[in-house]
Formats: sequence, structure tokens, C-alpha cells
Amino acid sequence: MDQSLERGSPGGEKLSRPNRLTVLAFIFDSVSEQVLRDGLAEFVADGLDIRRGNIKTAITTMTRLQTPEVLIVDISGEEYPLQSLRQLSEVVEPSVRVLVIGETDEVEFYRDITHGFGVAEYLFKPITREAVARHFVPMITHKTLREDTAGGGRVVAVMAARGGAGATTIAGNIAWYLGISGKRHTVFIDTDLHTGYGAMLLGGKTGPGLRMVLESPDPVDPIFADAAPQPIADRLHILAGDEPLLKPLQYAPGAARRMIGALRIRYNFIMLDLPFLPVASHRELLDLAHHRVVVMDPTLASVRDTLRLLALPRGPWQPQSPTLVLNRHGRPGSLTRKQIEEALKTKIDVVIPDLPKQLQESVGSGKPMVSVRGPFLNAIIDLSREIGFVGLHDGFVAPANPGMSIGGLFKGLVNSRG
Repeated sequence: MDQSLERGSPGGEKLSRPNRLTVLAFIFDSVSEQVLRDGLAEFVADGLDIRRGNIKTAITTMTRLQTPEVLIVDISGEEYPLQSLRQLSEVVEPSVRVLVIGETDEVEFYRDITHGFGVAEYLFKPITREAVARHFVPMITHKTLREDTAGGGRVVAVMAARGGAGATTIAGNIAWYLGISGKRHTVFIDTDLHTGYGAMLLGGKTGPGLRMVLESPDPVDPIFADAAPQPIADRLHILAGDEPLLKPLQYAPGAARRMIGALRIRYNFIMLDLPFLPVASHRELLDLAHHRVVVMDPTLASVRDTLRLLALPRGPWQPQSPTLVLNRHGRPGSLTRKQIEEALKTKIDVVIPDLPKQLQESVGSGKPMVSVRGPFLNAIIDLSREIGFVGLHDGFVAPANPGMSIGGLFKGLVNSRG
């Protein structure tokens, strides 16, 4: 084992040894491998080596390779993961930062490996680009995301590349899924005060509350979060307006931040249907989001406008580039996924097929598309993982004598704030 350590430069900066890899990863399955690659590629342009294997593969390999700066290992399927981690510690240098991916969703296990074995961070499957960017990237780049000192629920902004791409439908169905199926306190905000149809989509009511709070220069009344959003179900509410077309919004600077701050105390998720408009309220809401979702359709015009949205600077709490959703894939005469990805020079994260019949039935029955099993629901589940939803909705089987899960801890932390 190479016991030599990195030496400090005269200025106190860390210098890596020549030819030393920045990140070496051993991942058990192809899905997690691709997510990890996508999540790290933007931050580790060079020095990234991802191999297929598990922690036993890592132990064998590290007996003959130079230790990287960061080692990522997959402990999925290990009968005795703590013993394997102990063996790994014997073949790598003490200076290496070890990150672990596994299948166990228990707080006690997380504490054991991070406190008892020196593991820097742990993610349980299915992993997402969001989780990789938020929890693994700071361990690699030594740059932490600006702290969200306000605390509270999670803000997600869904933007359409252009009108008609289906962003409102997707945002509304995600909100329904989180609030009804996921049982998270969720509020859906239709930021189009004049022509938005979010309330119609979810069968909710419009009201003057959104306009009033966005025009007010004063602190938000504490009862706003309870009184203004209109109920759709016990844990799903909507905040939408139906203002006269000739009555523009008189936005008060800072009002969006005050509104979001009040709602985050009450709700686990704040879903924004946010068309990008060059107005102060929309830009402020966009910067306040923890996660952005860009919805495009398979047209050349949508590709052009998606490139413009992807080029927008990130907000202070956004660790990764936006999640890209291709809606109405396979529509006759449209661009293929391959053509779109080549034009964008990036991968599409979630694909929703063209479902005109299901959409028509949803509109006619008044039931959200996500309430019916099928490809649309599957896409919404994938998208919910991308935006940070933690839940037992995707086939997770609880152990016979479960401790508190990491997902449960997450719910407890968020619910304690709202």
C-alpha cells in the first residue's frame, strides 16, 4: 500500500500526485453507473473512471492500483457490508475520500458507516443526478452549495421550452402524485395569473391571494400559507389566479421570496408552473428553486428554446443543470430522441411518449393522467425521483425488523418545519 500523502504547496493548496485519478468508482448495475456518470461529468471533466463491479471488486483492484483522491464503491448485495468496508480501509490510503452507494435505507446503517468507518457520504438506490450533485460533488470539488438557511420544503420550478410543450400538465400531475400518492404536503402554484389553467387541470379554485401577495411590499401575513392556497385534497393545494387580461401585475420587489418563505414552512413541496418570462417575479421565483425542470416537445423550435433555457445561470441552491423532459415523444413527423440529444449536446433525462388518447380521456373525465397506470405514470415516478422525492413508491420492500429509514428521517425533518 502506498503510504505517501499529498503535500501542501507553499500557498497551502493541495497538490495531487501526477497521474492520480480524481474519482474511481465501482458500480454494480448499469442504471446507477449511468446516473453517476451523468451527475459527475459536469464537475469532473478529467480523471473520472467508472468500472462495473462492487466493493469486492474494489478491494481486489486497490491492492494493485494507486489510490485515487475519491473512491466510490457499491455495496449492493453484500451480506456483510461493514466487514467489506473494513477490508477496503486496509488497502487504501487514509487520505482517500470514500463514497458509498447501497440498497439499505436505514439511519442506523448510515450512522455506522459514516461515523464508525469514516465513509464521507452514502446514497441509497435508486440514486439520482440531484442526489449525486448535492451530496457527492462537494466531496469531490471541495465546494459546498450555498447553505439554504431558511429551511423548510423543497421548491421545484417546471418550465416549458415554449408554449404547448405540456409543462402545466406535467407540473400539475407531479403535484397530484406528490400530494395524493406520496402523501406529502404539496402546493401547486400556477404563476400565469391571467391565462393559466392549472386550477382547471386539478379541479381547484382560483383566488386573489397570489396576486395580492406578489403586489404587497409588506411581510407576508402568517395566515397566508393556510388561507390563500385552495384545497384539492387533504395534502394537495393550489395557488392560482384568474385576473382580467388588461390588468397587469404590479410586482413588489422581494415579494416572491417572502411568499416562498411562508409556504415552505407549511409544505413539503412547492411546485411552480413557471413559464420563463422577462419579468421580475418569474426571475425571482426561478432563482429560489432548488430544482429546475425543462419540458420540451420534439420540434426544432423547442430545441432552440431549450438551449436558451439551459444556458440560464443557476440559482444559489441548484447543484445541477435542469432535468430535461421530452414530452410527446414519437408524435408523427417529429424529431427523434437521438436527433434532439445530438442538437442539444446533452442527454434527455425523462421521456414521455405521445399519448393523445389518454390526454383526451383525462380532460373528459377530470381525472389526472397520473392516476392511471401506464407510461405516463412511470415517467412521473422517474421525474419525482429526479426532483428529490423520497418515498416507498417504487417497489421498495421494508426489512422484517426495520429501523427508521433515511426516507423516513427526511420526511420527519421536512414535516417538522411545516
